Amino acid sequence: MSQPSSSITPPLVRTASARIPTVYGAFFLHHYNDARDAKEHLALVMGDVRGRSDALVRVHSECMTGDTFGSLRCDCGEQLHMAMQRIASAAQGVIIYLRQEGRGIGLAQKLRAYNLQDEGYDTVDANLMLGHQADEREYWAAADILRDLGVESIQLLTNNPAKIEQLRGYGIQINGRVPLQPSMHADNAAYLQTKVARMRHLLQLPPAPPTLAGAALTPDLTARISQLQERSLHHFARTHSPHVTISYAQSLDGSLSVEPGAPLALSGATSMTMTHALRAAHDAILVGVGTVLADNPRLTVRLVAGANPQPVVLDSALRTPLDAALLNHPRGLWILTTERSSSDARHALAARGAEIVVLPPDESGRVSLSAALAALYARGVRSVMVEGGAHVLESFVASHLAHYAVITLAPRLVGGLHAYHAGSNGALPRLAQVAYTPAGEDLIVWGEPVWGQPAVDTPALTPEPI
Repeated sequence: MSQPSSSITPPLVRTASARIPTVYGAFFLHHYNDARDAKEHLALVMGDVRGRSDALVRVHSECMTGDTFGSLRCDCGEQLHMAMQRIASAAQGVIIYLRQEGRGIGLAQKLRAYNLQDEGYDTVDANLMLGHQADEREYWAAADILRDLGVESIQLLTNNPAKIEQLRGYGIQINGRVPLQPSMHADNAAYLQTKVARMRHLLQLPPAPPTLAGAALTPDLTARISQLQERSLHHFARTHSPHVTISYAQSLDGSLSVEPGAPLALSGATSMTMTHALRAAHDAILVGVGTVLADNPRLTVRLVAGANPQPVVLDSALRTPLDAALLNHPRGLWILTTERSSSDARHALAARGAEIVVLPPDESGRVSLSAALAALYARGVRSVMVEGGAHVLESFVASHLAHYAVITLAPRLVGGLHAYHAGSNGALPRLAQVAYTPAGEDLIVWGEPVWGQPAVDTPALTPEPI
C-alpha cells in the first residue's frame, strides 16, 4: 500500500516555456502560476542565467496602458523596452513580469485614478482617495522566480528603492542598481515629479518640468510634439537606431536663406517657441559646421521649460571656431569629424571642452551619416533633431535617413538658397500622413518622408496620429 506523499505543492509553479523572438533578440518566456494570489506571472529570459552572479534583472509590474497601448501618462512601457535593450546588449538577463496592474490596484481602479489625476490630484492622492495605498505591489513571486531560475545574485534595473528593499527582504542578493532614466514630457512630467517627491524614486529630472504647452503654443502643436516623441521611442525600440527628425523654416518659395552663409530669420514668435519645444522633445540636436559658421547658434531650450538636447556638429575638417557659442553649451559639445581633420584642431577643441569623435568618411569625404547615427546610438541617443544647414538636411533626406519632417512655412518670398536640388543624390521623397497646424502667421507641415511612387493620398487638414 502506497504511503501518502509528504511533499507540499510549492505556491509558485512553472507551467510552460517557449522561445520568443523579439526586435531585441530571442528570449525564452516562462509562465508561472502563483497559488497565493491566483495570478499568472512571467519571466522573459535571455542567455543562461542559472548559477549566474550579477545577472541583469528587471522586475516589472504589468501596465497595460503603457506596455501595450503606449500611453504617455507613465514611464512603464519605456522602462520595459529600455530593460529589454540593456539585457540584449549584455546577451543575458531576466525580465520578471508581475501581474499587478496599477501598482496593485487593478486596471479599472487605475483608470478611475487617471480621472482623478485629470482633476488635479497626483498619482499618490488619487490612489488614496479610492481607498488604496499609494503602492500595493508585492514581490514574493519575483523572489521565487529568481530562485527557480537559479540566479545567484543580481544587478537590478530599477529607479525604485522600495523594490530593492522588498527583494532583499525575501533573500535576494542585489549587488547593484542600474538606473533607467525615462523621457520627460508634458504628459508624464507631474507623474515623474510625484515619484521623486513622494515615492523616493531615484530619477535625475530637469529643474523644471518640460511643459510643452507654453503660453504661445496651441493644443494642436503640443499634441503633435507629444505624438512625435512617442513615435521616436517606438522607432528606437524597433530599429536600435536613433529616430531622425528634420526641422527647418523656409519661405513660400522654398528658400532657407538669401545666399549660402547668410542667416535669415524666417520663423515667427509662435513657430520659434514650437521649435524650442521640439528641441526639448529630442535627446540630441545636430547641425553642420556651416550653420555654426553662419549663425553661431546656441541650440538650447529657452522659450519653454524643458531639458536642453545634446548638441552635435558634423565637421569633417574641424572648422568649428574656438569661440563658437556651442562650446559654452551646458551639456558640452560633440563634434563628429574624420581622419582628415588635423590633430592640432582636435586638441584645441578638446581643450575647450568638446568631445571629438573620429568617424569614417562617405564617398565625398564628409562624415558618414550612418556612422554618425551609430555613434549617437552608442552614446545613448534615442532621437535626434536635424536643424541644418541646407547640405546636411539634403544629405539626410537623400540617404533615406530622415524619418520625420517638421517644416515651418513663413509667408514670405525670398528667391534664395533652397534645401533640395534636382541633382540631389537619390530620389527625393513625398510626405505621407501629412498634417498642418497654424503657428501665428506661419504654417507647420508635419509628415513622414516616403520614397517611391506617389500614392493616391488626400492630405489631412487637422492633426492625425503620427
